[in-house]
Amino acid sequence: MSLTAADVAEIMRLVEQSNFDELTLEMDGIKLCLRRGTPAAVVGLPGEASPGASGVSAPGTGHTAAAATASSLPQPAANTVAAPADPNVYEVASPLLGTFYRAPKPGASPFVEVGSQVEEGTVVAIIEVMKLMNTVRAGVRGTVTEILVADGALAEYGETLLRVRKAG
Repeated sequence: MSLTAADVAEIMRLVEQSNFDELTLEMDGIKLCLRRGTPAAVVGLPGEASPGASGVSAPGTGHTAAAATASSLPQPAANTVAAPADPNVYEVASPLLGTFYRAPKPGASPFVEVGSQVEEGTVVAIIEVMKLMNTVRAGVRGTVTEILVADGALAEYGETLLRVRKAG
């Protein structure tokens, strides 16, 4: 037995409707970990570490979204953009490998622009993985200073998507 994307979506829906903050499911060599309130979800094989595996809400649905990996967990991408020297600049990294979207749907206004004020929980982008929309939150209070990935471009796991100058 294996989990399909529909199975994972149904499990996420059930977790979202429950009072649970975390679910770990292991069956037939698959491990699914869902956790509310943190950046990303990972499905892995037995014996693999599952760093920070968690669920995130898909925009407009209130559902938790997850990404799957068949053989190994993703490794952070080597950033091609130099890291900021200023410790007051926070880099929002991609929690998953997938397609980066700046808006909730085609033709809609972007979640944020350069100069936008954000709070820790502000949705700044979406990463689409296997037809599941995973929200990316700012993670810090401040002002967006740079958006480094083009709308519709592939974002690597760990790649810096945008930078936020921390409010101080």
